Amino acid sequence: MCKSCGMIYTASNPEDELQHVQHHHRFLEGIKYPGWKKERVVAEFWDGKIVLVLPHDPSYAIKKVEDVQELVDSELGFQQVVPRCPDKTKTFLFISDEKKVVGCLIAEPIKQAFRVLSEPTGAESPSSKECHRAWQCSNVPVPAVCGISRIWVFRLKRRKRIARRLVDTLRNRFMFGCFLSIDEIAFSDPTPDGKLFATKYCNTPNFLVYNFNS
Repeated sequence: MCKSCGMIYTASNPEDELQHVQHHHRFLEGIKYPGWKKERVVAEFWDGKIVLVLPHDPSYAIKKVEDVQELVDSELGFQQVVPRCPDKTKTFLFISDEKKVVGCLIAEPIKQAFRVLSEPTGAESPSSKECHRAWQCSNVPVPAVCGISRIWVFRLKRRKRIARRLVDTLRNRFMFGCFLSIDEIAFSDPTPDGKLFATKYCNTPNFLVYNFNS
């Protein structure tokens, strides 16, 4: 595993080595954070800070978000999903003290979500939506306010509570003057890792999801 970009590859394989060189350069360029004069710091920690980027921010900030999102999408195996309301998305970047983007959370306003079911009730059950993922959810919508479209932490920086701090900051900053409850946030089509994180963060396997392929 490369200690800089986190890619796992076979060192003796020329094709693997070439792929690594290409990924390494693209990845390190993508997460490099030069610092901006007008940055919106919404939280500060001993090991870094969280910067919020909004849709009408200067082009250099938007370009960095696009670069990071491209890396995130390829790592999570997402296709480019166009946000429902591009002018209302909020992107939270966790910047390490080494001036690198090591965490990213993209959030959007939503009106409803669906609760993940604890026990699979069988593929033909009329009360659930069978997904190609490792979870099933109810088909009864519940009101929700904020959708987490993506949440990602750089592989070499995991287990440092970065994802938790991103969600805490999101809940504090998504709506002016109010701290969102767990029941007001939903996760978009979580990967198995995302499901583990959401279960741990929400303290229940029955967290809310939205925007999945049914």
